[in-house]
Amino acid sequence: MISTKGRYAIRFMIDLAEQPEGFPVPLEDIAIRQEISKKYLETVVNLLVKAKLVKGSSGKGGGYRLLRKPSEYTVGEILKITEGTLATVACLDEDADTCPREKCCKTLPMWKKYDLMVHEFFYNITIEDLVNGKI
Repeated sequence: MISTKGRYAIRFMIDLAEQPEGFPVPLEDIAIRQEISKKYLETVVNLLVKAKLVKGSSGKGGGYRLLRKPSEYTVGEILKITEGTLATVACLDEDADTCPREKCCKTLPMWKKYDLMVHEFFYNITIEDLVNGKI
């Protein structure tokens, strides 16, 4: 399940992409437009800043801006930053130890196929696609 953190991060990125390019957008303005608590949105945005997806500036005229074109951000990379993993089952998590049942597990191929579909789905949708309603 995708948490509010992931969903709000995507909404935040869409909102930034819809604003005039080159001008920082105040977090409070985005929080109001997206109907998200500013305090909670700050925690989400901090993850995006730390991952260098957006840049923040403080002071008068400060705010946030994208560091790349909307077409260069995928939903998959945003969700990975905010959610950690999208692995369906623990044994497919990137940091998982090798499962002792891996060789005899009848369900593993199904989970791998499902995870591949999820990965391909989210990594083939860009912020630009969402802004333009192409999904």
